[in-house]
Amino acid sequence: MRKTTKVARLASALIAVSLIGAACGGSDDAATSDTTAAVAPASYPTSLDDCAAVTYDYTKPATTGGMTITYDINPAAVWDDGSQITAADFKATWEASLNTPASISTSGYDQVTSVEAGASDKQVVVTMKAVYAPWRGLFSSLIKAAAVKNTKDVSGDFADNIPFSGRPYKIKSWSPDQIVFVPNDKYWGDDKAVTKKFVMVPKADSDTEIAAIKAGEVDMIYPQFYAGIEEAVKQDNIASKIDYGGDYEGLYFQQKCGPFADPNFRAAFSMSIDREALFKQIYIPLGGKELLQCGPMVPGPFCNGDEFANSYDPAAAEALLTENGWTKGSDGFWVDPSGKVPDVRWIINTGNTRRESTQAYLIPLLAAAGFKVRADNCPAECYFQQRLPAMDYDMAMYISTAPPDPSYLTGSFACDLIPTAANKNIGQNSGGWCNTEASDLLYAADVDADALTRADKIKQVLVLMAKDHMMLPLMQFPKSGFWRSDKVGGPVDGQLNNYAAFNNIHLWTDVDGDGQIVLGAEQWPGCLNPITECANSSWMVWTTAFQVMPGAYATTNDAKYVVTNLLSGEATVKVNS
Repeated sequence: MRKTTKVARLASALIAVSLIGAACGGSDDAATSDTTAAVAPASYPTSLDDCAAVTYDYTKPATTGGMTITYDINPAAVWDDGSQITAADFKATWEASLNTPASISTSGYDQVTSVEAGASDKQVVVTMKAVYAPWRGLFSSLIKAAAVKNTKDVSGDFADNIPFSGRPYKIKSWSPDQIVFVPNDKYWGDDKAVTKKFVMVPKADSDTEIAAIKAGEVDMIYPQFYAGIEEAVKQDNIASKIDYGGDYEGLYFQQKCGPFADPNFRAAFSMSIDREALFKQIYIPLGGKELLQCGPMVPGPFCNGDEFANSYDPAAAEALLTENGWTKGSDGFWVDPSGKVPDVRWIINTGNTRRESTQAYLIPLLAAAGFKVRADNCPAECYFQQRLPAMDYDMAMYISTAPPDPSYLTGSFACDLIPTAANKNIGQNSGGWCNTEASDLLYAADVDADALTRADKIKQVLVLMAKDHMMLPLMQFPKSGFWRSDKVGGPVDGQLNNYAAFNNIHLWTDVDGDGQIVLGAEQWPGCLNPITECANSSWMVWTTAFQVMPGAYATTNDAKYVVTNLLSGEATVKVNS
């Protein structure tokens, strides 16, 4: 199961994850693997009701200057009912992303001051407070203004359908059992859908997916990779593609409330996990090549690659707790100065064998180190679309699917994007990490047009993440796709490494002549809203939003942004003096 980091989603709502002051803000005194310097213990709320009352004292840095982006919409671009795609749809997308309660991605849209029609309603003029480096991630998936009653609050929309399309396919029907796509006969592009029916159906797990494709029940699957999967799927008429993209898995510590709101406990817990041993136990048998050291990011120009190195230091962990008044009880568990034994709830999605094996391996080792940890799991829909956004967990493990630009870090980790009652529960920072220095750097990086200095700011943030022990990176995960060559053809493997995954299904061909192509989906969404917590699931946007919502720019298989045929050409950007 994957979590989507929303910076490329709904344009930031579709590109790119429910405190007390003592837990908010980075500290130069935070314990690291080579020091046992103390941090004042946090008195933290432990219940969800108490957690809901937590707020943060953080103000985004002021911006200066600004920029204007002018988009010229393709004159032929229309919705599936024949109505024109206009500036009103860009404005609706901005308003919905910025104002909808529980919107999980306002980053980028909060820099926009106006979205208006230019010379005609086919020209869009977007005015921004500052130079915004990742501007191509904005407006990448448009909401149809006429499809919603209130463009400033779409939380009640899209419960079981996205009832419009500006792409080659449109949704004919959606249910808990399947989604059916049919060609959008009003689509203006030259990449029209070539198969008259595309169906996606849920499959409970990898074994079920594999059995279904081998039996010919489905034509294609996109399962999580594991060592031996190629052999398990192997059959004369099954083709495959395995590649590395922006997927990475990690352990995350929820810091808004619960035991990890105490920075001493969080640091000691993190330093007690031997990632090298875990990698050998869990990931090398999966075909893993090396332990990820960057943080919540795959290796590349924004990562030095050693930020989380040497994170394991059990002696420093024990010294840190002891020096801050913690003791071990008769049962061997750490007891805080008030006499409480922290009870860590570790959540994963049930049925994921790798993560269940990780829990079975680590929980006894953590118990031996003095930490009481228990599995507190639930199905994928519950995990990704309910409990993670509600911050109803202490420790989590998941794969993030990240877009090419690092601006997704802002939406996922900035202080003001931690869901709180005060901010109407917007934001995707479901880990509750608030380091004011890091947040300032993230916002500064977003308005830095210089590639080198922008990369330096991101690298500084990753160092602060390691220092604060807010997560532990594990592995860059390969993407794997398998398809029946006797049933489906065309560029099936053309976009499998894309952040948007199989977003070219309209070009796949029906080889066996049964009139349809069937994809077996690893996870099935429970709701389809592309703005709210529903879009926290990669599989939700892969199976619905990315297939029907047009955008100004799109991601490519080689991790770039390209202008789409929604526009007449590249947008014009003017930086204000």
